[in-house]
Amino acid sequence: MKAKYLPKEYEVFRRRCVELHHLGWKQEAIADAFGLTQGWVSRTLTKFDQQGEAALLYRKAKGAAPRLTKEQLAQLVEELNKGPQHHHFPGEIWTRKRVKAVIEKFFNVSYDPTQVGRILKKVGWSRQKPQKKARQQSAEAVREWRDE
Repeated sequence: MKAKYLPKEYEVFRRRCVELHHLGWKQEAIADAFGLTQGWVSRTLTKFDQQGEAALLYRKAKGAAPRLTKEQLAQLVEELNKGPQHHHFPGEIWTRKRVKAVIEKFFNVSYDPTQVGRILKKVGWSRQKPQKKARQQSAEAVREWRDE
């Protein structure tokens, strides 16, 4: 079983991997010394040959570029603040599917509903659960209504 390391530790391994390779070590021996795969060593050496020192540095993965700009996110919030009925949805509740439809209509960008939840969180919206009973409900008024 191969060892698991923190991302920063891999930078140390990459540097040492190149040093050992320059000293004449074989890839298999380097991989065994670190508890990594020979493929990892091979990719490290190839990247070093192509990019030099920059290939050895630790960089956090960037991920995909956002498909909505900050301005579009601000516009989305404005549209959502108008309410679901303004956008021809029945009721007063926003769902991820409804927000997805608004994003597609205004920005021509399609997201999976799970990603819509992340976008809402990014703009400061939180998930709300409808209350089962109205806050302003009076227990006495309910009894009167039932008696009638």
